[in-house]
Amino acid sequence: MARYLSQHTLACLTRQGAEELSRRLHRASQVTARRVLVNMHEGKMLVEFDAPGREELEKWLVAEKFHFDWVLRLELESDGGGLLQPV
Repeated sequence: MARYLSQHTLACLTRQGAEELSRRLHRASQVTARRVLVNMHEGKMLVEFDAPGREELEKWLVAEKFHFDWVLRLELESDGGGLLQPV
């Protein structure tokens, strides 16, 4: 599975609404939500996913009516020492 990061705009959403979105994301079976990060002040949410491919992730987001601003495939990440390793 490849790893992806997506950004979503949350218009007029309460904390309870954001928690419900997070629960929906974590219940997914076709893709796996690893982390959900929310900024209520700016109305933005970042989600880290494992998915078979970008097309499958985007199709799932559309089918679940999760509007997204962008999706980015992650290739490298740093460890505690700053070295980049494949995701």
